[in-house]
Amino acid sequence: MFGKKLVVDMIDRSSQNQTDRRRFLRAAGAAGMGAVGAGVVGTSVMGALSASADSVGTAAAPSDGAVLNFALNLEYLEAEFYSYAVHGHGLADKLTSGLQTRGGVVGGKKVPFKTKRIAQYAAEIAGDELAHVKFLRSALGKSAVSRPKIDIKNSFTAAARAAGLISSSQTFDPFANEDNFLLGAFLFEDVGVTAYKGAAPLIDNKAYLEAAAGILAVEAYHAATIRTSLYEKGLYQAAGKISMARDALDGGKDGDQGIRWKGMANIVPAAPSGIAYSRSPGKVLNVVYLNTKSVKKGGFFPNGVHGAVNTSA
Repeated sequence: MFGKKLVVDMIDRSSQNQTDRRRFLRAAGAAGMGAVGAGVVGTSVMGALSASADSVGTAAAPSDGAVLNFALNLEYLEAEFYSYAVHGHGLADKLTSGLQTRGGVVGGKKVPFKTKRIAQYAAEIAGDELAHVKFLRSALGKSAVSRPKIDIKNSFTAAARAAGLISSSQTFDPFANEDNFLLGAFLFEDVGVTAYKGAAPLIDNKAYLEAAAGILAVEAYHAATIRTSLYEKGLYQAAGKISMARDALDGGKDGDQGIRWKGMANIVPAAPSGIAYSRSPGKVLNVVYLNTKSVKKGGFFPNGVHGAVNTSA
């Protein structure tokens, strides 16, 4: 899916600095631009790709700047969701500017939490997601993309209908109560873990890779907290439907897992090896775009994500 035109776009737009451009050109040059356009690369490039990658795995790896900006889009989404849920407002304008036109946020309000510990969990996660946005923006500098348009209202209703949580005539508000909030958070958190694991093989810079591993670990803590909270509330069936919907969207193997298996808790969604599974950037976008096809916008990102990595698998 990364044809010659997109490769050129990556060189031009994934990072606004010469170092990152040179890094990408060196990787692409292993097979030549013509070969990249045909989706063929040398073994040195293929070795850097995730074994589970889809369209990204059949072409030259995107630059580190492109990967970090892809992650920044997801962090904008999570940070806005948790900020509204905890504080009743979104991110400050100074944290959402950057390359490409900044979009607004549709939906969001403070959640009327009834359980003190869940309110505390939400507040801690909100702080972490805010820190992730700040860190990635700092790492990218002037190359950071702005916040794209985000929909945390209509998208949740569409996702809930697709999962069979509600009927086609009902709406789903993740900010209405803490149960809905946990289900909304569940939709994001597992995807975040698989996204960072899937993107890790695409990062060349060891400092960036170490930081990405650190963010992955934090997202995994978040995911486990949300999964545990849902399990304790007995929301097995609803969480299971969301899990199946994610599996249907990304078109991969039945790797996504609910919070209950054979009558027992399933807090860690891992392979028999005990290793968490991955999603390539394309498959992550299938989930957040709420579309099984190859598209560049939809769902939580009505106008698409910003940056060179923007197309679902």
